[in-house]
Amino acid sequence: MSDFQVLVIGAGPGGYVAAIRASQLGFKTAIVDKQWLGGVCLNVGCIPSKALLKNAEVAYTLRERGKEFGFALENLSLDYSAAVKRSRQVSDRLTKGVGFLMKKNNIQVFMGEARLTAKKSVVIKDSDGKTQELSADHIILATGSHPAMIPGIPVDGEKVVTYKEAILQEKLPKSVVIIGAGALGLEFATVWNAYGTEVTLVEMLPRIAPLEDEEVSQELARQFTRRGIQVFTGSRVQSVKTTASGVSVTISGGEGEKTFEAEQTLVATGFKPNIENLGLEEAGVRLTERKFIEVNDKMATNVPGIYAIGDVTGKFLLAHVASKQGILCAEAIAGKEFSPIDYNMVPRATFCQPQVASFGYTEAQAKEKGLEIKVGKFPFQPNGKALGMGETAGFVKIITDSRYGEILGAHLIGPEVSELLPELTLAQKNEMTIEEVADNIHVHPTLSEALMEAAEGALGRSIHI
Repeated sequence: MSDFQVLVIGAGPGGYVAAIRASQLGFKTAIVDKQWLGGVCLNVGCIPSKALLKNAEVAYTLRERGKEFGFALENLSLDYSAAVKRSRQVSDRLTKGVGFLMKKNNIQVFMGEARLTAKKSVVIKDSDGKTQELSADHIILATGSHPAMIPGIPVDGEKVVTYKEAILQEKLPKSVVIIGAGALGLEFATVWNAYGTEVTLVEMLPRIAPLEDEEVSQELARQFTRRGIQVFTGSRVQSVKTTASGVSVTISGGEGEKTFEAEQTLVATGFKPNIENLGLEEAGVRLTERKFIEVNDKMATNVPGIYAIGDVTGKFLLAHVASKQGILCAEAIAGKEFSPIDYNMVPRATFCQPQVASFGYTEAQAKEKGLEIKVGKFPFQPNGKALGMGETAGFVKIITDSRYGEILGAHLIGPEVSELLPELTLAQKNEMTIEEVADNIHVHPTLSEALMEAAEGALGRSIHI
């Protein structure tokens, strides 16, 4: 008999959720992690970064918007280290909560580095070098990912940093060059700029937030520029050299070659799967061309009894996707019916200022597919709640099928749009039409009225624009 029926390797948002669901389904379950319960997300990623972003929002208001809101502050002092300490408290509270959930669900926790030794066995080595072997009927790999480095640019953790050093450091850099304008780069640009750091953002692709709708990227670039963030797109980093005072970063692009002197550089150029020393070759687990673990709709690998979820699968490197995959995987192991994840319709959000949230096809993607579409768009400028908040930048844009009114995608930029998106994803998942969204009565005054107004726009019956 095996030691466990389900053994999960990796305790991030995918792994610990998979373990809980497996236990709920009656499986004897264990989980292994070499460092943290909660993984990168809860410890040095999405959770502490949101705490920092809230502090940054307050700091920006105090520094830049006092006159607008009718207050004046003399000798304003902003303690960035206090913001970091608060973010650690938030993180610690949630990670302790995960530990509680493991006990509540009778999940045995092992701390150490796990390696597959066969199809149904794992060796765990703890921090003291001691090893033990466990067997399991089903093994779920949820080992996450790590930053992808630029060749020739070594990270020293002080002058050249990744997200991990950036989120833990209590000292605010006076100036910084951020390499990469995806979600990670955009969020750190927001935080540091709000505290008065001189921020330069460099993106190799033609626009920042390159995976978003083009109009969203354009609007975000305008708002970043207004905040004093220097934005360089279509620009490659030629070199990063450490100096006595910081770093010297040389880029080349449409404006020729430029060199920036800064106190620090953040490398935010993407992620690679954590597959090293996992024993995949010995177990015969197949990888994709991009070196992620290959899985089917059930999250099963090519090896019976071995599954993979989260970043390591390369589907969508998002915590909520990992969690959904974890639940689906546990239910598939239990033989329950499930609906495969439609990765085309996965929601995503970037918590910069203004926020960005989206799902489905962009306008350009829909046209490339030859779809006949209608587009509804409504700005936050006329929205009463947005005006009251003093956050009127941005818009809601909805892509619909012109014949049936099917929702094909939505692209939002503006205040708290990450909270608005689920109405549209729920409507799409349940095959509601854009007319049904428009006909739904929305509370006034709320930001959600912008969804209704954009839906009205797609139907050619806009009221307030």
